[in-house]
Amino acid sequence: MEEQDKKDNGEYIGEIKGGLRPSMKLVVMGIVDKKPKSIEVTLSSKPQEEQTEGDVGLQLKVSFMDKAVQRNARLAGKWGPSENTLSFFPFAPGEAFKMEIVCEHQQFRILVDGQPLCGFTHRLSQLASLTALRVFGDLQLTKVA
Repeated sequence: MEEQDKKDNGEYIGEIKGGLRPSMKLVVMGIVDKKPKSIEVTLSSKPQEEQTEGDVGLQLKVSFMDKAVQRNARLAGKWGPSENTLSFFPFAPGEAFKMEIVCEHQQFRILVDGQPLCGFTHRLSQLASLTALRVFGDLQLTKVA
């Protein structure tokens, strides 16, 4: 990630140089706000503005009200079925966290504070087309790498 990536009012948009490939790992570290509603992490094929329809290889939506982490992907402008199963909910208001997104051959593996949280099987075959990382929501980002 480069310093020129945008980071303001809880939103971060960064470029993944050369796109994603298996064995790459993205790290998002931050502190959850005291009264959080949601946090969203998106890996997409271009920085996402609402008007442009880029493919989304992984969208992680953390909902504090539901204590859920929803995963989904968007191909050719269409969202697929979302996945919600979790063994535990690792986020707490006011607490720091470290989320790792590991790109494997078959799936993304998501770990929080070193604990495996969930996986998400790749729906997008062209992993290298995923060049944008967007993080926003009720958190203070401390590191994105």
